Amino acid sequence: MGSDAHPDLDRATCSAALAAFIAEARDLRLAAAADPVIERRRANLRAWQAARLARTHADLLASERYGEAAAFFLSDLYGPKDFGERDSELERILPLMTTILPVSGLRTLLLAIEVDALSERLDAAMVGVLGARLDAPDLSDNAYASAYREVGDRPGRETQIRLIGETGEALDAFAQKPFVRMTLKMMHGPARMAGLGELHAFLERGFDAFRTMRGASEFLDFIVSRERAFSVALLSGGTQPS
Repeated sequence: MGSDAHPDLDRATCSAALAAFIAEARDLRLAAAADPVIERRRANLRAWQAARLARTHADLLASERYGEAAAFFLSDLYGPKDFGERDSELERILPLMTTILPVSGLRTLLLAIEVDALSERLDAAMVGVLGARLDAPDLSDNAYASAYREVGDRPGRETQIRLIGETGEALDAFAQKPFVRMTLKMMHGPARMAGLGELHAFLERGFDAFRTMRGASEFLDFIVSRERAFSVALLSGGTQPS
């Protein structure tokens, strides 16, 4: 459920949706981890996708203005990183967070976790279609494109890309709040002592990346338009945008 379709999500609805998406992502990760072959193939798929993202957005990664935000996007939101630790921390303190966080903060977390769950779902489908082709380290563009079309799910791909943009917009708004940085710095030590280090680090990285960018609209337009072009090209029979 994307927040643009539900701008009036209340606290209870956010909490329930967060719990559902965390559970979905966790179950998909556990299912992959239960089979060493599937786990290895999943890792190889994500490594291929990370390399592709780095090629597609090389100029943003090299940009003085956008480099930090691009690195955050391609590692913490849309890349190969395993978010199991972050999500398990969030699941553990979800009752507390839904009490103390403003609803806007809950919606921001909801977007990020929904991206995580949807990405796990799509990656699991890709692993199932690619199978043994992921045992070799050199998956071809053609093999990836063919599997992408076989999985299909155009609505899911479109939702994934839309959620990426919405998450960026929410993080940008989050980073404009002057009290947030002070709060994050004050919570650095206590969060680690409470076993919430990865969740807190994720929030800190996101805040710093967007604060230093001084406006994210152009950056997000680049990311979303390129990823849409890539998806349309693959679904239309190509291997990359023309």
